[in-house]
Order: sequence, then C-alpha cells, then structure tokens
Amino acid sequence: MSRLRLTVRTRLTLLYAGLFAVCGAIVVAVSYTLVAGLGASGQEQGERPQPSPSDLARFAAQCRSEELNVRPDPHVLAKCASYFQLQGAQGQRDLTLSYLLQYSLITLAVVIALAAILGWIFSGRALRPVHQITAAARAASEHNLSGRVASTGPRDELRELAETFDEMLGRLQAAFEGQQRFMANASHELRTPLAVMRATVDVVLGNPDSTTSDLRAMAADIRAAVDHAEHLIGALLILARNERGLTVHEEVDLATAGEDVLDTSSLGDRQVHATLEPAVISGDPVLVQHLIANLVDNAIRYNMAAGDIWISTRTVAGRSQLTVANTGPVISPVDADRIFQPFERLSDRTSHEGFGLGLAIVASIAAIHDGTVTARPRNDGGLSVSVTIPSAGAPAQGTGIQATERPGVPRPGVPRPG
Repeated sequence: MSRLRLTVRTRLTLLYAGLFAVCGAIVVAVSYTLVAGLGASGQEQGERPQPSPSDLARFAAQCRSEELNVRPDPHVLAKCASYFQLQGAQGQRDLTLSYLLQYSLITLAVVIALAAILGWIFSGRALRPVHQITAAARAASEHNLSGRVASTGPRDELRELAETFDEMLGRLQAAFEGQQRFMANASHELRTPLAVMRATVDVVLGNPDSTTSDLRAMAADIRAAVDHAEHLIGALLILARNERGLTVHEEVDLATAGEDVLDTSSLGDRQVHATLEPAVISGDPVLVQHLIANLVDNAIRYNMAAGDIWISTRTVAGRSQLTVANTGPVISPVDADRIFQPFERLSDRTSHEGFGLGLAIVASIAAIHDGTVTARPRNDGGLSVSVTIPSAGAPAQGTGIQATERPGVPRPGVPRPG
C-alpha cells in the first residue's frame, strides 16, 4: 500500500491551519475559564454554601405557601426573593457560558478554514520561485542552458536561491560552450597531422616510380606528423588530468624547478637573465615542471632573434611568484587577456610551430594549485607572464642562483622586463 505523499504546499497549509487551530483553542479555553471563574467568584462572594436538593425543595414549597398566606412573613418573602434572584443569575450565567463556548467554537472553525485558504494561497506565492527553479532545471540540457529563473520577488532566501541557481546555469553554460570549442579545436588539430600522413602516403603510393628515397622521405614526414600528434595528445592529456584536481602534494621550490628547466632547454641565441630566489609551494612536481617548461618554451618560441628572456622567482606575503618575460613583437592588452584560452594563437604567432595549448596548460596547472596567472604586454614588445601560488610553510634554502646570465657572457645594458 503506497504511502500518501503530501506536497510542500499542502504541508505548509496544514501547518499554518494547525498552528492557528492550536492558538485559537488556547484563546477560547482561556477566555471560557476566565469568564467562568469570574462568575463563580461573584457567586461565592454573594451566597452561602449551596443547600441540598431536598432542602431547596422544602424551601421552595415554603415560599409558595407563604405567598398564598393571607398575612405572609416579610422576612421569609425577602429570603424567597433573594433565592429566586440568585437562581436566575445562575441560570443566566450558565446560558452565557454555553453561548460563549458555542459561538467561540463556531468562530474558531470558520477562522481555521479561512486560515487554511489563506495559507494555501500565500504558500503558493512563497513557493513560486521554487517552481520557477524546477521549470528552469527541467528545461536545461547540455544543448540549451540559456534559460534563467530571473526571480523578481523580495530579496529573501528564495530570491537568493534563484540567483544562485542562475549563476550556476551561467557557469555550466560557459563550461559546456568552452568544452565544445575545445573539442572542435582539438579535432581540427588532430586532423592536421592525419591529413599530412594520408597525403604523403597517397602521393608515394600513387607514383608507380617511387624510389627508396621517396619512401624514406615519406617515412620522415609521417614520423614528424606522428611526433606532432603525440605532443598534441600529451598536452590534451595534461589538461584532462588537471580537470580531476591536484592529487599529489609535495613541497616544490620554484627556483630549483626553474633552474632544472633552464638546464635542459634549447635556448639558442636567446640571452636568459635569471633571478631565482626560494619560492616553495605544495603541489605536484611534475606539473610544476610542465608549467615552467611551457613558460620558458613560450618565451623562446615567440621571441626575436638574439632576444632576451627574464625569469625570476620570489616569495611575497606568503605567496610564491614566478615571472617569465621575453622580448618580441608588441602585443595588445586585449590579445594578452585571451592568450590563456586553449588553441588561442595571436595573429603574429600563427607562423610559429605550436598548438596554442602551452599557456592554457600553464593556467590550468596554476588553477589546481589555487594560484593565478596573469599576462602583461611589455612596453618594448614581448610578454611578461606571472604565476602566483600560495607558499608552503617556511621558505626553502636558496639555490645560489642570483641574477645569473645564460648562455655565455652577460651583455651589459640589457633592459629589465617592462
């Protein structure tokens, strides 16, 4: 047998009516008790103790006999008049109490019914934002998250709930749109090396006079396309892994990690100016290595010939900061704001190799470490990227690298990153 399930509106209505019924019953009981008590106290003050019924019957018969007497006793007649007056007052009091109780209960029943009706109406109005939220939630889907509650009622808890729900829908819509853009761009990027491999194979297979050197050239082209796809898939896996959050918490010194990255980077003719001070954070050493490597690779890749790279680490007010800056073409602030989006390349960067995922990975790694990343164009051209992450306890010991120059001999008069 299924249990009767009442809606919230019904339960609120029953609650309103029940509370009103209890309060009304208390008021009726108190009023009846007070009125009955006042009548009883007045009677007790004006009368002697009540005689027995047999005594009352004899007294009534004596009164009737005295009234019929030719020469009645005035004293007895006075007592009879007082008796009948008290009896009338007693009857009137009992009748008044009966009417009071009757009309009070009728009024209470009517008011309870009115309270139930008003409770049903006002509970429906109070729950209207909840119904709007329910309708918006039912209408929402992966392909349509544009609906909003847009509550306009008084600023109360339900209004706050509706606004919070709208904000959640906005975040979900932005996340789904970003995911769709990401998948479209990833599909396009992955098709590129596949198209290169297919075209290379088709050209060689379509030529009946293909030689061994043609096959070797085809294999080299395919190997380059496979490397390109492998690097792209690796970058995508890092982004997907970061979606699960941080799973490793170890103390990592950004200065030491930065030194390791510089030791293994192909700097070419770039001049590096490193100022590495202790900056210890709690996180994943592998991801931190990726973060710094991507910043350094970005500074090398999008630099000018014989350009400069500045890298610095420090700890300020309990937060560790890593900054990598480079010379290069002038970048507008608008372009700097969108450079952390996946597959986002600036107009002057499309001629370089890369997937447009380097700085997106940097932003993702910084986010899962509860950090922030900002990009600021340099006045003389190039970009300055700063990553700020909460420090982990006391600073680590210094790495001994202070204002060092790489590679070769430092060049005098090199400007600091602007």
